[in-house]
Amino acid sequence: MNDSFFRLDAGYQQYDWGKIGSSSAVAQFASHSDPSLKIQEDKPYAELWMGTHPKVPSVRHDDKKSLQDIIASDPERLLGRAVCQKFQTTSSLPFLFKILSINKVLSIQAHPDKSLGKVLRSQDPKNYPDDNHKPEMAIAVTDFEGLCGFKPLEEIADELNRISELRNIVGEDVANEFTCKIHSNATRGSSEDEENRKLLQTVFGKVMNASDEVVSQSARKLVKRAHERPNDFNNSALPELIIRLNEQFPDDVGLFCGCLLLNHCKLQAGEGMFLRAKDPHAYISGDIVECMAASDNVVRAGFTPKFKDVNNLVSMLTYSYDPVEEQKMKPKVWEKCSGAGVTINFNPPIEEFAVMYTTFKDTVGTSHFEGLDGASILITTKGNGEITVGGTALKAEPGYVFFIAANTPVDLKALDTDFTTFRAFVGCN
Repeated sequence: MNDSFFRLDAGYQQYDWGKIGSSSAVAQFASHSDPSLKIQEDKPYAELWMGTHPKVPSVRHDDKKSLQDIIASDPERLLGRAVCQKFQTTSSLPFLFKILSINKVLSIQAHPDKSLGKVLRSQDPKNYPDDNHKPEMAIAVTDFEGLCGFKPLEEIADELNRISELRNIVGEDVANEFTCKIHSNATRGSSEDEENRKLLQTVFGKVMNASDEVVSQSARKLVKRAHERPNDFNNSALPELIIRLNEQFPDDVGLFCGCLLLNHCKLQAGEGMFLRAKDPHAYISGDIVECMAASDNVVRAGFTPKFKDVNNLVSMLTYSYDPVEEQKMKPKVWEKCSGAGVTINFNPPIEEFAVMYTTFKDTVGTSHFEGLDGASILITTKGNGEITVGGTALKAEPGYVFFIAANTPVDLKALDTDFTTFRAFVGCN
């Protein structure tokens, strides 16, 4: 049996925020890959996990042997020597690859960096099961919307002046200090930038530490304003967003710390965004490919019934405040391939992962890829094709997932122009 290239079975998660039944891409992919799976049309299907994370480990399709055990049999050949050395691993991928199908807003959250992850796990292993950081990247499979990073400070100052409910939660003194003292056009890393971040932290801290009673009363007034006076808001999309998310989480602090303080980001299929550790974000709707460092650590802020670690959250964030367009990634064409199709590479500024996105929009044919220094996982999200490695050709249909060992050349053959794949790999090439 070829252990350099094979199909995987990927497990799924049924969180409450997932799309329901067969409307979920996760359910579609899981059931197409495994016909014995009968979709429950009244249940949510939220995440498909691809990788070696112990919470939902992938297994080889043919014999159900765990991917981790297969890698452990010959790690330097399968993972790649550079990956083994760099990440001190002999059995685990340094990334976790997912499909998410989002029907309801996920919690506003951030993830710790490596040093904080180790501290949190030692202090509270129940809520922080990993000691790793969790930078992550989202690439839209269908139209997607989310919240990502703090808005530019001038926008927040404008909202404090326009929206009395936000000002009431923050308090007059803090609101006045923020609007009067922020530095426009501050250079990143300058003393003015540091002052800006401290001012933003104070505003965010006031919101997150407001009493439930104050938040609830202010939220009801905010929703009333969104219904009756939508022109009060400085962004025409905000009133509808506030009303919609309030229906999902009534009177929630997320209306303030999310809708009013974070960028509202929309992605079309094939667009992506990268979220560094300690960047606040929330996914609102759509189907995405997500890749992250292999961790399950989450520090939550709003839109959730789960544990909120407000003190750690307020103290840990970077408080960067870039415009929404700067949150989007700028992928480049992948040049280590030839033939038909187009492949672009989403390469974030971290070592654990990058993701290739391959389409065959105008032609059928074959694209040849040279071997990568590290192992990779590939999923077909649309159309039909074949993947060939060393004379072994396997069908590639929606939801089919494959492991490809390091230094393994691959041919992708499109059998129709819809054929689309995403391939996560260790970003050391």
